[in-house]
Amino acid sequence: MPAPGRERFDRADAPGVAVIGGGIAGLTAAVLLGERGALVTLYEREASLGGRLAGWRTRLADGSEVTMSRGFHAFFRQYYNLRGLLRRTDPGLDRLRPLPDYPLRHSGGLRDSFARVPRTPPFSALGFVALSPTFGWRDLAAMDPRAALPLLDVRVPEVYEDFDSLSATAFLQRVRFPEAAHHLAFEVFSRSFFADPRELSAAELLLMFHIYFLGSAEGLLFDVPNDPFPQALWEPLGDYLQRLGADVRTGNPVRAVHPGDDGGVSVRTDTAVHRHDAAVLALDPGALRETVAASPDLGTPAWRDDIASLGTAPPFLVSRLWLDRPVRADRPGFLGTSGYDGLDNISVLDRYEGEAARWAARTGGSVVELHAYAVAADAKRENVQDRLVRSLYRVYPETRRARIVDARHEWRADCPLFPVGSHSRRPTVSTPHPRVTLAGDAIRCDLPVALMERAATTGFLAAGTLLARWGVRGQVLWTVPRAGRSSALRALSAVGRR
Repeated sequence: MPAPGRERFDRADAPGVAVIGGGIAGLTAAVLLGERGALVTLYEREASLGGRLAGWRTRLADGSEVTMSRGFHAFFRQYYNLRGLLRRTDPGLDRLRPLPDYPLRHSGGLRDSFARVPRTPPFSALGFVALSPTFGWRDLAAMDPRAALPLLDVRVPEVYEDFDSLSATAFLQRVRFPEAAHHLAFEVFSRSFFADPRELSAAELLLMFHIYFLGSAEGLLFDVPNDPFPQALWEPLGDYLQRLGADVRTGNPVRAVHPGDDGGVSVRTDTAVHRHDAAVLALDPGALRETVAASPDLGTPAWRDDIASLGTAPPFLVSRLWLDRPVRADRPGFLGTSGYDGLDNISVLDRYEGEAARWAARTGGSVVELHAYAVAADAKRENVQDRLVRSLYRVYPETRRARIVDARHEWRADCPLFPVGSHSRRPTVSTPHPRVTLAGDAIRCDLPVALMERAATTGFLAAGTLLARWGVRGQVLWTVPRAGRSSALRALSAVGRR
């Protein structure tokens, strides 16, 4: 619950707040501040809002104008705070479309599905084990039940104290998880962080297990926007911000932030220095490191060292292909893959995205997207791109006959990395400067949230921290429970901690 306070600022005492970064975290902070009557200036370096979910127009070889982005994102139903943000412009979430399943496929022939898994804890976890082909009776007998007990009662933030010193792979080896289940199911979680499971903190893996299996009743089913991100999500939110009186400045990177003697902050762009009463830094890890490094009077030496230590995940590739013929009608909108030479998932966009569906209907083709996460830094890009296409041919053989009308390949390396032992140094929403806060999916948050939901949650917290200083109330936040839901499972898990 937010700290108590008045509903909003009076017009005469409304502070000016800079929000730096127009991704999910920055938009969330800007919306809450604007709703409370603050005078918000939103700075975004790119030409459009959305951050790592932004989109832009491009023209294909056939003359079609389409929207390109950095690829598929699943809007899980446990993203309560992100959904609360989207409801500002879409109260019924009508611009999100449910996909019927989260199917997984391994090159060895094993397949998994979450459509039939019960959603009520603890039957969700038990149902997954019972229905999954990756768990046999011999596999279950070979597991170390005592080592697996912590999965039954994941507590936040205690899970970081207990398991941040261990990698996700090492934890699964300790539990003696079946190798097939390791690759097919739990590797999906680590790949969601764009990370190699050998480097990812086991605490993040356990947190994901809690969020999706034992902490909520929504399971692993999810929704996707029914049109490209800009049209479905960010343009409506940008319009909403402007109706709140916010000054939205896209194409306007911030170079430095300097605290003033009067308690406020100065924001330096390429063209001017702007004074504000407070600031929210909602930046990806690389941009945050650069901004703090260029702001020598911001924060303490220890805090600056922690910012400098923030990791960035390895490069990833998104390849989108416009094909001259459709994929088979029974192919799902999304498929997680493992064992296919670096291919992590395949999306058939015309199954769910309006713009892609219209292109496919007009041309008789299809729009397919391929993802590869945690690519080796020294890998040759053309080779990786070619490997993904060859893997597509293995998974969906009918695409071998298709001509690629056009393709776009997005290489990026700006997602946060959560390596073993890093949690204690992760910066929090509050900073040494009382009127500067941080937000984003790289920021430490002692609530059971991750990925886009962590970005939205810290955005609300960053704005709420500033509002509380002025006696204005913040935002009520919703999460899955901070501990296991079942008293019986909590008691059983306690045995494993002795």
